[in-house]
Amino acid sequence: MTPQLTVLGNPEHRRVTLFAAAARAAGLPEPAVLPWLDVLRGQYRPPTGGLLRIESPGEDARVDELLRGPALGPSYAPTRVEGTAAWYAGVLAALRGLAARPGVRLLGDPEEIGVMFDKRRAHALLAAAGVPVPRALGGEVTGWEQLRGRLAEAGLHRVFVKPAHGSSASGVLALEFGPRGQVLATTSVELADGRLHNSLRVRRYRDEAQVAAIVDRLAPDGLHVEQWIPKASQSGRSADLRVVVVAGRATHVVVRTSAQPMTNLHLGGARGSVDLAREAAGAAWPVLLETAERAAACFPRAPMVGVDVLPAAGWRRALVGEVNAFGDLLPNLTGLSGGPAEGLDTYGAQLAALTRPAAFTRSTGGAPGPAPTTHQMTEHAP
Repeated sequence: MTPQLTVLGNPEHRRVTLFAAAARAAGLPEPAVLPWLDVLRGQYRPPTGGLLRIESPGEDARVDELLRGPALGPSYAPTRVEGTAAWYAGVLAALRGLAARPGVRLLGDPEEIGVMFDKRRAHALLAAAGVPVPRALGGEVTGWEQLRGRLAEAGLHRVFVKPAHGSSASGVLALEFGPRGQVLATTSVELADGRLHNSLRVRRYRDEAQVAAIVDRLAPDGLHVEQWIPKASQSGRSADLRVVVVAGRATHVVVRTSAQPMTNLHLGGARGSVDLAREAAGAAWPVLLETAERAAACFPRAPMVGVDVLPAAGWRRALVGEVNAFGDLLPNLTGLSGGPAEGLDTYGAQLAALTRPAAFTRSTGGAPGPAPTTHQMTEHAP
């Protein structure tokens, strides 16, 4: 018998409503909802005797203000990019508090979520496990001048600079240095009056003073810097994969293509063709999926993760860019043909893994084999 499910989430958000719809479609009782807002305010009664699914706290201005408002002060706005360290600390403290409550059974582990939401820690964990990842700069980044000097010493001319606790490409800069030291930063950050705001329009900054201002504003929250990998292409656009792994199995794949360095769909990226990607990869296609599964295996208590797989040019090998604790918001996407989630969306797949775990057990071959070592890609000047 399936235990009563409760979702820790933002009521009325599509993450919560889509999961509830999947539960109804599976013939399961309607999940209860524990609002993030109540948990952060300490005004809630923890659910006992069932399972508590952890959902993203994002896209609710009241929740965001509770988490980042104290750090940003009177200038707080939901569009602001800064304050991610405070957001991270608040979310992790809330999840740890829930886990400590008697009788609460979480679907997912707060400590693993904490690693996934710290790109520096996640990168180090993946690398230590032999999962192929881009080369990272490592160490603390204190500001623009220090970053520029360290990149020059490391011989890195094209990198992604990412807020350590960011998501949805918020605050990410695709940074390039030309042969004479000129700088180009591609980002969705809008710099206004010395403050950083998210924008749906990708911008290019060539003025080093502006780039420096952005990096200096982001650095106190923590930055992760990694090599910019030349990716495979589809229909003349750069392409990567979001692979959803449920109960250890790669169940859903989205090809994301873009004319910009960031392939996020909300920034102008578009869904590409999985069939074309499979055809281009040929015999390497299973390896791409197994790479995602090896990354997911580093988080054994996570019922689901979304893995960003970066196929190298030619689709013959790939690296893992990120592992996302809440990477399953992919409406109208059904599972891979022949897999355990065929015909199910990402939420239906997770419910199936919960109610019919044997369906996700491999009949032959066992777990994926050892991962190759971290691949050092060749640098290309812009």
